[in-house]
Amino acid sequence: MTMSQLSKLYLFTYNSLQAFGWAVSLFLILSNFLSSNSINAAYASAGEIICLLQASSFLEVVHGAIGIVPSGVLFPLMQWGGRTFVLLTIVRKIDEVQELPSVFITFVAWSLSEVIRYPYYALNCIGNCPSWITYLRYTAFIVLYPIGLVPGEMWLMFEALPYIKKKNLYADYFAFLPFSYYNFVTVLLVCYPFLWLNLYLYLLKQRRSRLSKRHEKKQK
Repeated sequence: MTMSQLSKLYLFTYNSLQAFGWAVSLFLILSNFLSSNSINAAYASAGEIICLLQASSFLEVVHGAIGIVPSGVLFPLMQWGGRTFVLLTIVRKIDEVQELPSVFITFVAWSLSEVIRYPYYALNCIGNCPSWITYLRYTAFIVLYPIGLVPGEMWLMFEALPYIKKKNLYADYFAFLPFSYYNFVTVLLVCYPFLWLNLYLYLLKQRRSRLSKRHEKKQK
């Protein structure tokens, strides 16, 4: 087996496992919602699985760095960093935040995005991706990403600010800095839309490129 074949096998396995994990997370969140008629238990039902999936997705930054995928490092790192920051340093650390509706919105938007994105990557590894999955991959984010951002991640951070201030979160780590974690999150909230916009525009550019190639193939 050549290195190229090994890389494809590894990427197929990785993306398939991520797809399965996010599908399980979405199922648990929606099952809990339907059984309890409440959106306050999204973290309790799937939070730990999502933490594991999100932490392990740092491998995608590594994949870009070593060149086994063409994504590069910057944009995978931006997406991983933004989500991981919200999830592991805020939601996982503050019990009160875990029951907020914004967590439900964030988790559902992330899960829906990933149950499309990872199967697309996995099927491309074996050269057998249906055109409708390609279309979904480069279209669903147009709606899902803004939902995940504004009523999801940003609203979540805003609602977390009083708890961050009250608990003096990460005070030991910021003791030698001229600002607190509360100040850091406040500034980040202001910058977040601009950082996110770069990623969104990059995805729109990718969409034009991928779907135009798909259209050209159909015409041949």
